Amino acid sequence: MAAQTLRLGFLLNPYAGLGGPLGLKGSDKLNAEHKTAPSRARERAKRTLQPLLARAGQLQLSSAPGPMGSDLLKQLGLPHRVLGKLGPGACHAEDSERLAAELAASGIDLLVFVGGDGTARNIVNGLGETFARQACLGIPAGVKMHSAVFAINPEAATGVIELLLDSGLVDIASQEVRDIDEDKFRQGVVRSKYYGELQVPALGQFVQTTKNSGREVEELVLADIGAYIVERLEDDFYYFIGPGSTPKCVLDELGIEGTLLGFDVLQGQQLIARDVSAEYLERLCQQQPGHCIAIITPIAGQGHLIGRGNQQLSPAVLKATGRQNLWVVASKTKITELKQRPLLVDSNDPDLDRQLSGFIQVITGYQDQIYYPISGGA
Repeated sequence: MAAQTLRLGFLLNPYAGLGGPLGLKGSDKLNAEHKTAPSRARERAKRTLQPLLARAGQLQLSSAPGPMGSDLLKQLGLPHRVLGKLGPGACHAEDSERLAAELAASGIDLLVFVGGDGTARNIVNGLGETFARQACLGIPAGVKMHSAVFAINPEAATGVIELLLDSGLVDIASQEVRDIDEDKFRQGVVRSKYYGELQVPALGQFVQTTKNSGREVEELVLADIGAYIVERLEDDFYYFIGPGSTPKCVLDELGIEGTLLGFDVLQGQQLIARDVSAEYLERLCQQQPGHCIAIITPIAGQGHLIGRGNQQLSPAVLKATGRQNLWVVASKTKITELKQRPLLVDSNDPDLDRQLSGFIQVITGYQDQIYYPISGGA
């Protein structure tokens, strides 16, 4: 099996955690003298990255500049490209927000950031709605870490990255970013506030409520997937329900008889067209830009996601939807039967196949998703 490549973005808050040893209850009010202390964040980032040196050939690293990432990667000898510039004075919250957005816009699979709750807030603000589906993983280095977006420790973050490189089962879910008021905390009052959510991968646990003798019950899994997707359908969006019994579970949940081997189209929860052509989908994408979503599944055993039995998703349709509007559905059993081989795309447009490559969220149950690779190469 060919080695999987992971496009990794890296952003480091060099001041994260400095306030802890000083008893400051946080790092929001560090003065210039405090900032000369040895960087706890750098040391914890090293613990995550050093074990990956042997697999550097599988990493395509993009980094924030200078002390916010690139300096450490140079020290470790990890090849990378530098994106963005630091503002006057450097390493402010505004830098973290702007650089997080620039890294996400560059097409990374995973944004790894080093810091605490304040840094996580910056990431949420920087990604905004535009990059809300960007997968992120925090290396815990702050004083306050009430958010559920951090690995347990730096070594656990390494484990997540290694599992992604090995095409293993990696769960992904929305996790809360929370922070406390440092001034209140210094007065002995713990007041936690919700600031948003990030998509966070974690070591996959093959545990389902719909299991029988250790294996998934396919009918129950499909019902769970159908129920979850139906909850997400919006009236002003158009959904292209692809071939196969897995996408058909959406129609089953709605009580709609669909086309098992073709594409049906929903507007919200209403069927508007059955067994449509590529021309129909292209025309709808032109009429409703940004509001068309394709729901598809890989072929069992083969892993072909695009180009086998669903050619109605022409290159024009795929370019219009983009990766962000491809909803991939599959049971975890179907994924594990691929034996760590990536999903395959063959759109008849090699450049597009390369653009579609990377990691994508796969819906595997009710509010249950994993992060899995797509390959458009040979």
